[in-house]
Parts: sequence; C-alpha cells; structure tokens
Amino acid sequence: MEEFRRSYLRLCKEGGVDTQESVLAQLQDPRMGTGICRLDLSGQSVSLDTCGVLGRAMQNDTLFTELILSDCMLSEEGAKLLLNGLCSNTTVKVLDLKGNNMRGTGAEALGQLLVRNKILRRLVLEWNALGMWEEGFAIFCEGLASNTSITQLDLRNNQINHQGAAELCGALKRNSTLHELDIRWNNMGLLGGRSLLEAMQQNRTLLKLEMAGNNIPSDTLRAIEQSMNHNADRQSTLRDSRSRTQVLSKEIQLLKEEKGRQFLSLMDTIDRQKDEMGRSSRNSSIRLGQLQEALIEQKSSVNSLTAKLQMTEAALALSEQKAHDLGEQMTRVKVEKTELRDRQSREIKKEQEELSRAKASLVTERAQAEEELGKVRAQVRLEEQQHLTSLEEKLRGVRQSRDESQNHCTQQKQTIAELHARVGHQSVEMDSLRRRIEELQQDLSGKEQDKVAEVSRVRVELQEQIGHLQAERTAQGGLKEKISALEREMKVLSTAHREALLDKESEISSLLERLRIREGEIQRIREDEAQRASFLQNAILTYVQGSPLAHFSPKK
Repeated sequence: MEEFRRSYLRLCKEGGVDTQESVLAQLQDPRMGTGICRLDLSGQSVSLDTCGVLGRAMQNDTLFTELILSDCMLSEEGAKLLLNGLCSNTTVKVLDLKGNNMRGTGAEALGQLLVRNKILRRLVLEWNALGMWEEGFAIFCEGLASNTSITQLDLRNNQINHQGAAELCGALKRNSTLHELDIRWNNMGLLGGRSLLEAMQQNRTLLKLEMAGNNIPSDTLRAIEQSMNHNADRQSTLRDSRSRTQVLSKEIQLLKEEKGRQFLSLMDTIDRQKDEMGRSSRNSSIRLGQLQEALIEQKSSVNSLTAKLQMTEAALALSEQKAHDLGEQMTRVKVEKTELRDRQSREIKKEQEELSRAKASLVTERAQAEEELGKVRAQVRLEEQQHLTSLEEKLRGVRQSRDESQNHCTQQKQTIAELHARVGHQSVEMDSLRRRIEELQQDLSGKEQDKVAEVSRVRVELQEQIGHLQAERTAQGGLKEKISALEREMKVLSTAHREALLDKESEISSLLERLRIREGEIQRIREDEAQRASFLQNAILTYVQGSPLAHFSPKK
C-alpha cells in the first residue's frame, strides 16, 4: 500500500496535478494493512486529473485485485483515462463502476478494456446509462464478444432497449466464458426478450440470467429459463462425465502403473539371472583363458628350448665343420711337407748332378763349391728346421683346436641330452595340461547344459508371466470395453438429450408461431373493435345532431 501511495504522489508531482485529499486519506487508512488487496474509493468524488494519475498508477500495479469506484461521479473523460490504464493491468480481477452515469465514451472505453484485458473476472456497471448511445454500446458488446476472462457482468439499470438487447445477444452468441449476467430494470421489451431467447439457443455457458423489470412476456421468460436450465443440465452432465472420465482414467493409470511395476520387476529378475549367467560364463571364460595362457607359456618355453636345441645343433655342426676344415688343413700341410721333401730331394739330386758335372769341370773350384755347398746345406737345413718347427706348431694348434672342438661337441651333446630330457618332461606336462583342459571343457559343457536348462526354466516362467500379463491385458480390454460402453451410453444420452432439446425447440417454435397467430387475431379483433367503435361513435354523433338536443352538444 505504501508503495502505491508513493507512486501516486510521484505521478501527481510529475504531471503537476494536485493530490486529492480524499484519495490520500483512503490510501492512508490504518485499517488497510500490508495484506489488503482492495482499493475502495466508493462515494469519493474523483476528479479528471486524479483519474488520469490513478490510471497510470494502475498500469504496473501488482497489489490490488479489486478496484471499487462506485458512486464516484466519474466524468466520461476521466473514466476513459482510468479504463485505459487498466487495459495493461495484470492483477485486478473485480471492477465496480456502479452509479457513475457512464454513456457513450465510457461504453467505448469499457469495450477496449474487455478486448485488451485478460485478467478481469467480475465487472459491475449498475446504475449507468450505457444503453443510451447505440454506437458506444455496440463497441462495448463487441469487446464482450471477444473477451475470454469475464465470468460475472452486472448491467442493471443501464437504459438498454430492444436494439441494445440485440447487440448484447449478438455478443452472448460468441462469448464462451460468461456464467452470470444481470440485466434487470432495463427496457428490452418483447423484441429484446425474443433476441435473448434466440441467443440462449446458441449460448452453452451462461448459467444465471436475471431479467426482471424488462417488460418481457412471461412465456418468453419461461422459455429463456428453460434454456438456462438446459445449460445448467448440460454443464452438470459435462461435469459428471468429466469426473467419471477422470476416475476411470485414474483407475486405468493405476492399473497401467501396477502392470508396469510388475513388468519391471519381472525384467529385473530376468536381468539378474542374465547377470548371474554372464558372471558364471565370464568366470569360466577367465579360467579357460588362464589355462590357455599357461598352455601358451608352456608352448613358448618348449619353442624356446627347441630353438636352443637347434642353435646347439647348428653350433655342433659348425664345430664339426671346423674340425673337418682343420683335418683338411692338416692333410694339406702333410701334402705340402711331402712335396717340399720331394722338391728338396729333387734339388739335392740336381745339385749332386751339377756337382758331379762341376767336379769334372771345376776341380779347382771344389773347395769353394764345397764351402758354398756347406753354406747352402746349412741354410737349407735351417730353413727346413724352421719350416718344420712352424708346421709342428701349426699341427699342435690344430690338434689343440680339434681337442677343444671335441670337448665343445661333448658338452653340446650333454646339453642336447639335457634338452631332450626337458622336452620329454615338458611333453609330459603338456599331456597333463591337455587332459586338464579336456576335463575343464567337459565341466564347461556340463555347466553350459545346466545354463541351457536354467534358461529353459526361466523361459517357461517368462511364458507363464506373459500369459498372466496377457490375461490381465484381456481384463484391461474388458475395462476398456466397459469404458467404451459407458462412452456409447453417454453418446446415446447426449443424443437423446439433443433430440429432446430439438423437440423442445420445435415445440417452442410452434408455440411462438401460435402466439404470433394469436397476436394477429387479437390485432384484427382490436381493429374490428376500433372500427365498430368508430361506426358507433359516428352513428351516435349523427343521431345527436339530428335530435332536438343538438343545440346542447359541444361545437367542434
């Protein structure tokens, strides 16, 4: 409240408007606490400037939900400013403008308010003059036709005639939210009553209509009241059908939820069984994998030992090749030694021949030749001894290499024997591992058979559960058939109600036609009586003028 008061004072100061003491007094009322939601200015004389300020203040106000401005002597322009401000308000749901003598401009502003405002629920316009200006009231009715929020409208004592009633009925035909309408103490007459009856034949939402004091014939009032009763029955039937539909929908939803929970529990059970089977299969697979890894390791060790054996055999072959090469080399050395001896013997023989030839020819040089021969022999012997020594050293080296090669071959043979023993041991282990794998495979096949049997049992249970679910689905189908039967019954009832309504409407039309004929007959009787009265009056006047008392009759 204090915030609205400050806003009011600020807007007055900005617009250069004098504050109205009566409004300030109402805003400062100590009875209006922070929880109040009504602004009551009833009986206060609100000026034009104050209306403009209040309209601007109410544009963005979020405090008040009720605005009471009854008997405030609002001017047409002031009401327009105030209503223009309320067009953008989003909280006011009740507006009371009783007793402000609003006419054309006010009716137009009200029409604009009904078009733009989507929050207003109740509008009180009692003791105004909206029906005096046909154009303004037509704009008001156009706004009412397009409004989607008003549920209560009070138009008592607004001087609405049969033409205004026709405009109002045109709005009622298009409006689908108005539930209560009060049009007492206007002047709609017979034509206005007929317009209301025609509107009520199309309107399906209006439940309460006050029409006293409008000079509407009683039969028309009864027909309108019957239409109102039809609307009330229709609304009650719709409420009952909605409630029953909601109840059935809730029951169906509960059944669906229950079946869904059962199905989810069944699926959880199946998932758990699948998980257990998967874990068992994984454990078996892990064990088999471990055995396969052990077998692979044994195979790799056997392969490594085989590779070592092959390397050892290759080394043995290489050693044998070396021994063979050394033997060949020794053979070549012996051959070379034999050749050298043969060559030396040939040279010696040649030298002896030359010496014998030289003895004959060179006797004198014998001493020198013998000396040279001695030197040559010594040198040859030395070279031969050196060559023999080197050959003997080579022979000793070859023999030592041969001994080493033989020792290495012996060691390699021992290693090969050990490897053959280890290979035999590994073969025995591989045979035991193969037997173990075969036993594990047999166990695995037995477990697989057990799993297959368990899966078959679970499938049987699942089939039983599916059978139960199908039975329950059949029960649900029965419920759906019952719902369809109820819906068909509702359709039959609505068809019967519609046919009864059409019968009543045809009956009303026939009654109206009979009433129109009766009124025509009454009109003809009145015309005949008027004509007879005129003839009688003329006859009386003629008789009086011709009688001796004619001079007493008044002159025309």
